Amino acid sequence: MSDTPTVPFRILPKLTDANREFWQGGQDNELRFWRCQDCTQFIHPPQPICPSCYGKNLRVEPVSGRATLTTYSINHQPWMPGPELPYVVAIIEIVEDPSVRLTTNLVDCDHADITIGMALKVQFEHHSDTDGDVWLPLFAPELGAAQ
Repeated sequence: MSDTPTVPFRILPKLTDANREFWQGGQDNELRFWRCQDCTQFIHPPQPICPSCYGKNLRVEPVSGRATLTTYSINHQPWMPGPELPYVVAIIEIVEDPSVRLTTNLVDCDHADITIGMALKVQFEHHSDTDGDVWLPLFAPELGAAQ
């Protein structure tokens, strides 16, 4: 029996030039988003122009990986093969720009300890894929953070 945790089945995204930095940033332990260099707005999901100023001067930048829990649901229904039940589907806001939200999974947390507004930190789940490896950004409670 192996001590290596089994990575759950996940439906993986199709990698494109617009989203590759986001899905593969975990290889370098970085959560990355497009950012407008004119108005500094982070953009997610990726778009060809800034939705705030309509600029095209965009660049991918890493963020701290810190976030706040906005809302969540504990899923008990086995919709398909995947994470062990029950699991937490969460919507988080990155601390650099609360308008940037991700739907993700909350991990490494007792469900009774989950609170809206709790501080979170990204961790990546690696998946090998023939079209290019993917690192899914999952979030866990930020150790030492005031809750």
